[in-house]
Amino acid sequence: MDGIEIVDLSSSDDELGELDANPAKLGPGTVGSTIKQKNNHSVHSVKLLNSKTQTRNQASGENKSSTHAVNTGQSSTSVLEQCRSPGDDTRVCSTPAGSLAPICRQFWKAGSYEEGLGSKVTLQNSTNYLHVHPLFLHSNATSHKWVFGAVAELLDNAIDEIQNGATFVIVDKTSNPRDGSPALLVQDDGGGMNPEAMRRCMSFGFSDKKSKSTIGQYGNGFKTSSMRLGADVIVFSRHLDDRSLTQSIGLLSYSFLTKTGHDRIVVPMVDYELNSSSGMLDVLHGREHFVSNLSILLQWSPYSTEAELLKQFDDIGSHGTKIIIYNLWLNNCGNSELDFDSDEKDILIRGDTTKVDTLPARKAVNEQHIARRFCHSLRVYLSILYLRIPETFRILLRGEIVEHHNIADDLKYIEYILYKPQSSGSVEGVVVSTIGFLKEAPQVNIHGFCVYHKNRLILPFWHVVNYTNNRGRGVVGVLEANFIEPTHNKQDFERTSLFQKLETRLKEMTWEYWDYHCELIGYQIKKKSRPPASHVSSHFTVQNNIQESVGLNQTCMVSDRAKGRVDVAEQSIPISRGRSTQGLLLMKRKEQIDLVKVEKGKRQAGTCGNTSQSCNSTANHLKDQEAQKMMQENRKLRAKCLEYDKRGEELNIKVEELRNEMVEVQHEYKRLLEELKSLDFVKDDV
Repeated sequence: MDGIEIVDLSSSDDELGELDANPAKLGPGTVGSTIKQKNNHSVHSVKLLNSKTQTRNQASGENKSSTHAVNTGQSSTSVLEQCRSPGDDTRVCSTPAGSLAPICRQFWKAGSYEEGLGSKVTLQNSTNYLHVHPLFLHSNATSHKWVFGAVAELLDNAIDEIQNGATFVIVDKTSNPRDGSPALLVQDDGGGMNPEAMRRCMSFGFSDKKSKSTIGQYGNGFKTSSMRLGADVIVFSRHLDDRSLTQSIGLLSYSFLTKTGHDRIVVPMVDYELNSSSGMLDVLHGREHFVSNLSILLQWSPYSTEAELLKQFDDIGSHGTKIIIYNLWLNNCGNSELDFDSDEKDILIRGDTTKVDTLPARKAVNEQHIARRFCHSLRVYLSILYLRIPETFRILLRGEIVEHHNIADDLKYIEYILYKPQSSGSVEGVVVSTIGFLKEAPQVNIHGFCVYHKNRLILPFWHVVNYTNNRGRGVVGVLEANFIEPTHNKQDFERTSLFQKLETRLKEMTWEYWDYHCELIGYQIKKKSRPPASHVSSHFTVQNNIQESVGLNQTCMVSDRAKGRVDVAEQSIPISRGRSTQGLLLMKRKEQIDLVKVEKGKRQAGTCGNTSQSCNSTANHLKDQEAQKMMQENRKLRAKCLEYDKRGEELNIKVEELRNEMVEVQHEYKRLLEELKSLDFVKDDV
């Protein structure tokens, strides 16, 4: 065989092409060797038998859609293309590896098009077509400005697997056995992927996640996140269903594609299926294709033999997925972006530390707050990444469980505010926002809203107002906004009209909460100045203004909050008008009275001042009573929420128990079926 044979999944025909990349030499016994493999707590001899799927006959003049070619999964190599003509027999092209400079290990420089791969696009047979160039892998990954955002994408896939029985996800450091360099491991025990699902994962734009509860929806997260973290990624997945157990290995390698000069994305994959009768692994999709793709895997993956590749399934169990990202990107100083050494129980962003310009006495509490540390500590970020995590699921970082942290637990003087977003006259949803002061306020200069979408944190501590004049300082809110859509990197929301309405409402919410509660943390309530009622007795006028403003505003606060909204400005307008009119009348009357009556008026003003102080204390007492009543209502609502959460957790546990029972029944059924087959065999012999 002169070259490595592959099949173009997006093409309409099944013609084979040749790659100019040099294949790894497979020594005697490498393919077709006997390997001991653990599966379901038993040791089986793994023997690569003849393929169950024979090489397909080439169909001349037969046109098939690219979608069908991907769905059938009849190839073990994905070549991702767009808009290729049905009759095109163009082969995958590459440039000799020696003519290309090695890729830069710094992510933001690795996609340079100067004198490199981007200018060398080869067209064969004079056929024009569009396809996905390897440099798109890098361009696509630049959507992740923040490296932890890429890690979160990989965890989202594991969280979505909870519905398929996943109980944990592991994030850890591993090493590349070829050179000992650090690599990132992400592994879960979800349902795993069969060969077809694996191809969809490696392809662009395919997503099977249509559930309202799943986080992923675009079918692009794995590619952007893995390529943002490192130049290469290898995926191992085992899937078990009622019919069979399959194992798939796929390689998405930016190094392979660029160093060999490919002009389109090639994803070598190999698939196995367990033969239940013999206990051996059968090769799927043709032995010839298997050998060619395996040679690429052995040359460009961290593992140089088939035995080492299959050994990676030992700790996966009966189902699950393991992702290993290697050749991790470096920062501008030439060091790995991810710092595995500073904290053996955490993964940090190298060189990214938080320094706060504040008073020395407040410096420590500000720098150590969770709102500062999540930017450079993966453990802290993962603790707040999800609003809710089932009791049966664990996130393990560097061998230790990540403790879930609810930001709402860090608040004091909590209120719950109902918001019903509307679009074109119809209600889009119901959102309950939890808002309050941080417990450390006013010592910490931290504020903003943590906005989640489908349980996933999108905007952490989002600043919705200008905090330069201290108005809104220390106010933090938490809400889940499922009525707006996140961007592809899940670090922001699409700027739709609904999003703009939400931003406006959160601004109002922040100012309303601050105006009525800032005195609880030591700030003085600032009232808007009123027009003077009279030049004769300014003290009398101001004192009455304060009295009426407090009394009326307190009433409005209680009634309007019962409706879910407080509007200070609107309630202030009628008070000012009333006092101004009274002031004009007073002036006209004062011009007509004599000096004696003026002195009498002054004495009356003193009496009214004392009366207003009494009224003021009464208003404050009423304010305290109303505040206590609202706090009691909030406690009741919180208790109900906790009760619902507890009931939901119990239901989740019940569902998990039923799933486990189903798995046990399936295993028992398979055992009985095999026993029946063996009895039939004995019966035939007799």
